[in-house]
Amino acid sequence: MTQLTDKVALVTGGSRGIGAAVAKRLAGDGATVALTFVGSEDKARAVVADIEQQGGRAMAIQADSRDDRSIENAVERVASSFGGIDILVNNAGVFLIGDINELERDDLDRTLETNLRAPFVAIQAAARHMRDEGRIVSIGSNLGPRVPWPGLSLYAMSKTGLIGLTKGAARDLGPRGITVNVVHPGSTNTDMNPADGDLSDLQRGVMAIPRYNEADDVANLVGWLAGPEGRSVTGAEFTIDGGANA
Repeated sequence: MTQLTDKVALVTGGSRGIGAAVAKRLAGDGATVALTFVGSEDKARAVVADIEQQGGRAMAIQADSRDDRSIENAVERVASSFGGIDILVNNAGVFLIGDINELERDDLDRTLETNLRAPFVAIQAAARHMRDEGRIVSIGSNLGPRVPWPGLSLYAMSKTGLIGLTKGAARDLGPRGITVNVVHPGSTNTDMNPADGDLSDLQRGVMAIPRYNEADDVANLVGWLAGPEGRSVTGAEFTIDGGANA
């Protein structure tokens, strides 16, 4: 597919899991892709190599999502290297769980800085370089709109905040034709939550379709939103969780 030919995409947290799948999907659709990583340099380089082997163009940038300037530098490097930005995918995130009575303030800071502040900073920075009719997609969680188990208050709060950011940014950037949406994956088969893990049966138990997502399932939805067919969809939430939140 070539629907994203001449487009430039930045995927935060693109070295593994959903982020890597999104980077490969966008590259497969013709986009030049930059992806950020914190410590998984080997995995990030492997994603770049895979894209290049398929005839695509990609680069990896080390950037800490908890550092505003690091995010801004990554955006500026992409814009200067490729002449602008058309697509931003906010994927980097952390998953900290625990009873609200036991969580530490450091847990609060780390979660909000990574899951909420970082997307805000990235959107703000990317918007300065984004061409009109651009696309912004953030990866939320089905645990934002609905909390089925205890221990999720902090994570759910951060992902619920991402919904508000998405809707507000959609209003602010809409006059330029830039769309802003959020995708809420449910249980997805990655190294962070493998489909054969200890808690996998518990998670499948609340699904209408008792099957984990694969990372490509999420990437395919992001790819559609990033393409021309998603041009009138903005400020919206998309849940992909096998009906767990039905």
